[in-house]
Amino acid sequence: MKSPRLSLASTFVLPAVLAASVLLGTACSKTEGQMGKGGAQAVPVQAGTVSRQTLPLLHVSVGLIQAERSVALKSQVDGVIKEVRFKEGSAVAAGELLLSLDNRPFVNALQIARADLSNARAEAERAADDAERYERLGNTQNVSAEQLKQFTTKRDTSLALVAAKRAAVANAELQLSYTEIRAPISGVAGQLNAHEGALVKANDSGNSLLTINQISPIEVAYSVPDRILPSVRKAMALGPVTVRITPQGEGATSIKGQLSFIDNAVDSTTGSILLKAEFANADTSLWPGQFVQVETELGADKDVLVAPPGTLQIGQQGTQAYVIGEDKTIEVRPIKAGRISGGFTLILEGLKEGERVVTDGHLRLTPKSKVEIRTLENAAAGAAATPAAPAPSRKP
Repeated sequence: MKSPRLSLASTFVLPAVLAASVLLGTACSKTEGQMGKGGAQAVPVQAGTVSRQTLPLLHVSVGLIQAERSVALKSQVDGVIKEVRFKEGSAVAAGELLLSLDNRPFVNALQIARADLSNARAEAERAADDAERYERLGNTQNVSAEQLKQFTTKRDTSLALVAAKRAAVANAELQLSYTEIRAPISGVAGQLNAHEGALVKANDSGNSLLTINQISPIEVAYSVPDRILPSVRKAMALGPVTVRITPQGEGATSIKGQLSFIDNAVDSTTGSILLKAEFANADTSLWPGQFVQVETELGADKDVLVAPPGTLQIGQQGTQAYVIGEDKTIEVRPIKAGRISGGFTLILEGLKEGERVVTDGHLRLTPKSKVEIRTLENAAAGAAATPAAPAPSRKP
């Protein structure tokens, strides 16, 4: 007779063994799905394709954004600021009234000048009448030639005095107009250095009231070595030269402009020459004083074989690329490469058009490795779909 205790144990052990077998089989099937041929696990990589395209010839340098026109405003007359008509940092239009000075002294000076002009005109009219009368008498020999000369001279002198007084009026009007300080150009107003009630001096060499910078269009100034000056001049002779700049900071995108200026001399101390490029800057994304990366396009190689960014690696045998075969097996191939432009590399030998190459994930690869091609989107989606492992329970 069998022990009932043994039968009870068998009743619990058999289902447990069967459940473990099912879990083991499931795990094995998942592992086999992730394994490559021969039992090696496929390595996830990112890949690109070798293609033919136009590869621009670029020269990269660092440039400084600067206003195309910048004007430091100063008062042209002595006076007291009466009113400020603009806001610091705001956009202003050419001819817009910015500041007003107390104009009462200049109004008085203009009135005096106009009074002097009226007096001079009256004297001139009287002198002209006297001269005309004595000229008629001179024809009848009733006056001497000397007397006639005196009256004609007085007439001419009076007319000259009228011209001088008229100029004095014009100058007084000009001085009065200087009490209204207007924007000479369109742009953005800077910090105001004097406010209502402040006394300002004419053409103060040490101080300016404010500075206006033209923001749109705007330009970037940068220097290039004199050895590439012939290439720059040759490119300009063929047509407009494209210049791209990339501001610093996250999310910055390149902005396209055009080369507008080559300095007339090479700096002998640095062996470089100054260039400037103009940008429309309609959205005012560029601001004076910013440092940017500058790419000057000096030509292009058309229909050449290029590899995507991240393809080339440095190995023991020199420059090499990880080529993905039809069966997703890696072949490490030596490469002869040319110049790099925009991250793309000119391929001289070693690769063919249409071949797929590894662009990221090289560290775990060896010859004949199996790979699984993934994109950044797929990798992110897989990471989000993977459930987090449960935290281990702690028993007291």
